[in-house]
Amino acid sequence: MAKEKSKISISDLYDAEAPEASEFRRLLHNLNNVLSENDKRAILVTSAMGSEGKSIISSYLAMTSSRHKNKKTLLVDFDLRRPTIHKLFSMPRDGGLSDVLLNGQSARKMIKNSSLENLDILTAGKAIPNPSDIINGPAIHKIIEEMKFYYELIVLDSSPMIPVSDPLLILEEVDGVVIVVKAGATPRGVIRRACDLLIPYKKKVMGVVVNNLTHSLPYYYNYNYYGYQYKPTKE
Repeated sequence: MAKEKSKISISDLYDAEAPEASEFRRLLHNLNNVLSENDKRAILVTSAMGSEGKSIISSYLAMTSSRHKNKKTLLVDFDLRRPTIHKLFSMPRDGGLSDVLLNGQSARKMIKNSSLENLDILTAGKAIPNPSDIINGPAIHKIIEEMKFYYELIVLDSSPMIPVSDPLLILEEVDGVVIVVKAGATPRGVIRRACDLLIPYKKKVMGVVVNNLTHSLPYYYNYNYYGYQYKPTKE
């Protein structure tokens, strides 16, 4: 029998010298400036629609925090309908957030270690038919407050805003929200609708991450135009 190929995690593909890594360091720096007040540590990452890259953004943001800032970081998959984080990090989905919300188990006991020293994962947990029924403020508040004791940054990857109300149910309990927009794909009307939904939480909006720039903006926005292959040379 042929040997089974080892699963590759997104953390194995992370290149600290890649231009994308530089952009995420800038993003994290800007977010840290906002989070520096009081005890703000929990960031919700969402989008207007699906397939805009929010889970990739969440993952890279968490990896950047753990690798370059040496912050103890927790990445939580709050997209209980179409979870992706467990796939990106090649780990089991079960034993995660839904189990905590359904059974009142300690979130701490459900944490999974990633291959990065300072990055832990709370996966979505087992599939459930109606996620909105178990997403409620007090339970989420308890989870986030418990995790703030152990982690310096908590990144929550949530469902998109327009198809479901899940992100709005979570927003009350987080310190800030980042919206991911796929350039050249998301219609303006859809983005405007998402912004309208966020009006009651406008003080928590930390910014917008524009994804897919390479394929939608002019050539001078491309990394290669600025010589991003600017790597250190050997003596």
